[in-house]
Amino acid sequence: MPYADFLAELERAGLSVRSFADLIGMNPNSITNYATRGELPQHIALVAVLVAEMAACGVDYRTAIAKVAPTKKPRGATRRGHFGGDRQASLDLRS
Repeated sequence: MPYADFLAELERAGLSVRSFADLIGMNPNSITNYATRGELPQHIALVAVLVAEMAACGVDYRTAIAKVAPTKKPRGATRRGHFGGDRQASLDLRS
């Protein structure tokens, strides 16, 4: 789906890119990065179209999506200012 069509679907649903990203558990920047490619992945486009259709029919899509609340955790640092895994234990390599 072209990114412009995606934005039109979001407008039909009354959503911004940020609120759509929050709704499906994605980082808003990840979604706006697709604008440079011009195309959206099919699975994200499908969700956008379904949400817009549900909104047009007066169905509360938030309740429906909450049933499968996104559980995906963001990648990267687990603690603020901490990257990577645990520190390696000090090795005594003196013989």
